[in-house]
Amino acid sequence: MNLATPVFAKGIDPVADREVRRELAACYRLAHHFRMTDLIATHISARLPGPGERILINPFGCLFNEVTASNLVEVDLSGNVNSPGGVINPAGYLIHSAIHSVREDVACVFHTHTAAGVAVSAQEHGLLPISQQALVIGRRLAYHDYEGVALLEQECATLQRDLGEKDVMILRNHGLLTTGRTIGEAFWLMLTAHRACEIQVQALAGGSKVRLLSPEIQDLVHRQVHNYGGKPNGAMDWVALMREVERIAPDYAD
Repeated sequence: MNLATPVFAKGIDPVADREVRRELAACYRLAHHFRMTDLIATHISARLPGPGERILINPFGCLFNEVTASNLVEVDLSGNVNSPGGVINPAGYLIHSAIHSVREDVACVFHTHTAAGVAVSAQEHGLLPISQQALVIGRRLAYHDYEGVALLEQECATLQRDLGEKDVMILRNHGLLTTGRTIGEAFWLMLTAHRACEIQVQALAGGSKVRLLSPEIQDLVHRQVHNYGGKPNGAMDWVALMREVERIAPDYAD
């Protein structure tokens, strides 16, 4: 499904743009593979290099397993769609553009409505420090209260305020959001956050009292894992995941 042919303006490197398109399309296919989708809702965006504050986002109406490198829609942070024929979801654009516009360090924003993520977002205590997965993201985690479907411009300011310099956010009564310095890091953080939520839902469903890990252990795990090996988290995983997407969805790069 090829919905849009990118048009390259002066100063834009088509090779660099193509690589971002390829990795973002792979991210969509992997999100589908790991069952982190909600029909045509939710989005993953990536910042394009070069001038113009341009981002890529999925074409509205496509399932994640229909996204390809060529049908991703280019839009700037003023809301101008630069891909001929491209249509985007206004609610998805608002959330993603709000973050990209104030966080130049963020290359990718990933938002989901997984059942486990929404379940934990609806729990008053939020994510509990009961698993290694929860501790991996715990010191990088922010919260944002639900303000309705993200169509109102005033929510941009509260999203920006609540995320601050954090990398992961629980959108209360709504779902999960991660950011990454690379597309791979955003994916890795989302899968980790999703797993932490799955673990919490299952642990609480067991009915027994859960053990909360101490603040000291939480700090230790954060130091041990954050920027592991001096690289964005998930760097090695992403290399392996790109091999996986070649096996399971080779048309992603079309």
